[in-house]
Amino acid sequence: MTMNFLNPVTTQTWTNGRHMVRCVKVIQETWDVRTFCFMAEQPVLFFFKPGQFVTLELEIEGEPIMRSYTISSSPSIPYSFSITVKRVPGGKVSNWLHDNLKVGDELAVHGPVGNFNSIDFPADKVLFLSGGVGITPLMSMTRWFFDTNANVDVEFIHSARAPRDVIYHRELVHMFSRIPEFKLHIVCEKKDDIGEAWAGYRGYLTQPMLELMAPDYLEREIFCCGPTPYMNAIKHILRENGFDMSRYHEESFGATPLDVREEVLELAEQAEAEAEEIDYADMLSVEFVGSGKSVRIQPGETVHSAAAKLGLHIPKACGMGICGTCRVGLKSGQVDMEHNGGITDEDVAEGYILSCCSKPLGDVVVDY
Repeated sequence: MTMNFLNPVTTQTWTNGRHMVRCVKVIQETWDVRTFCFMAEQPVLFFFKPGQFVTLELEIEGEPIMRSYTISSSPSIPYSFSITVKRVPGGKVSNWLHDNLKVGDELAVHGPVGNFNSIDFPADKVLFLSGGVGITPLMSMTRWFFDTNANVDVEFIHSARAPRDVIYHRELVHMFSRIPEFKLHIVCEKKDDIGEAWAGYRGYLTQPMLELMAPDYLEREIFCCGPTPYMNAIKHILRENGFDMSRYHEESFGATPLDVREEVLELAEQAEAEAEEIDYADMLSVEFVGSGKSVRIQPGETVHSAAAKLGLHIPKACGMGICGTCRVGLKSGQVDMEHNGGITDEDVAEGYILSCCSKPLGDVVVDY
């Protein structure tokens, strides 16, 4: 890297959208977890809110695939960003990344987006609860607090299968050894077959454990990320003890979406079957100016389903208004958009919508 690369005159700032990036480093965190670090070919300041995520645009065996991953790095190191990926048995994307993505490879990313972040919910005392690879957004927040010398009291409780599975273990110990207000607690779930020396907590996180580690947990802002059963158990403990759930925040991308082509066929069959039952005058027109195509849909259908009926493949990863991948421009008309943080207020003001969760209220024209 030369000093010209960091010229402030040519350096751009990351904004929500599609960007080409290059893999510059691969770090083996544990036996089945790797961190992939990215930079832009032209200098970009990767500013984001700690805890947000990006969506990778990949091609695997000739098939376009979108998958969302939390940013594990901190915006305090702005010229690059990282994602941390666990190899999952049968996981098509995670295994492909581990086996194929190498230094020098380029790919497109969408984002950053996400409501799960430490900036929008500031607090003097926080409790981070993570299980497995769910540690990634909380690591981004912790790195941010550490790098910015934030005056925040942090209790971090992480659950892993065994000592060898604790992601970022050495870095966590280093950070928490230097700041008295940061306290780290690690729970290893396997009781009898750990096979390694371990003097810490064992088993699954329970209410008595939580009370030992963070006696004042009911007074803290809580950020939680992990497998669904883990997060459900945490919420059960909190509700049973009268915790104000407006101060509880969790990360979840939802279920993996159906294959786009299967969805197109399904929607086409559905449209054909329902066409005879619907009064044509009650249907709404959706026009896609980029492709010169239009279709009439029922009230309550989404812009994305309208595109699918025409064979237009608007990329999407979550189908729930979270990832922001399916963003398109609304040229005219109005829609009812119920999203989950996948689009910013600025994007909405500029006329963008998320096609997966936008239902036309009348005839609309879309830029796609």
